[in-house]
Amino acid sequence: MEDDAVSAAMRAVPRRAFLPRLQRPYSPQDRPLEIGHGQTCSQPSTVAAMLRLLDVPRGARVLDVGAGSGWTTALLARLVGQDGEVLGVERRPDLAAWGAANVVRAGMPWAREVPARAGVLGRPRDDGWDRILVSAAADALPTVLVDQLAPGGRMVIPVRHTMLLVEAADDKVRVTQHGTYTFVPLIQD
Repeated sequence: MEDDAVSAAMRAVPRRAFLPRLQRPYSPQDRPLEIGHGQTCSQPSTVAAMLRLLDVPRGARVLDVGAGSGWTTALLARLVGQDGEVLGVERRPDLAAWGAANVVRAGMPWAREVPARAGVLGRPRDDGWDRILVSAAADALPTVLVDQLAPGGRMVIPVRHTMLLVEAADDKVRVTQHGTYTFVPLIQD
């Protein structure tokens, strides 16, 4: 594993604390683990690759779509520091409540997880998000999420089986491909 801010965050925010009790013994394994409701906590190497691609600066405002157990929300909080803001959204209210409790226990009050709003993908805000992490695979690049990026923002999202980096600059959007992965589907109500 590289020795960088992402590695430091992963050491400081262990996945074990964000897993159901029966899955905790498997937390060191580099594989996705079930967290209930057909959802998984992604394998650490995939999360690390996504976070490195996202290139999260200190003080950033970050949206975490498909926050699940809250692990990625807490990792993002560690990366942005207390001058930043992280909002995790999860479409299953029961999973969002559990993830929110996990994030609170992580002790970084500049991060929180909430249930997704019915019929809304992401969480639009007037000034946009500096970074958006999506931990579920879309069938096509959702323009509604691209539109939520602030100028100069970045989004990492799996589309079908390809990891995409979306960079917003003024009126242009640049999309590059970064490997093949498998994720649970992104449900767009």
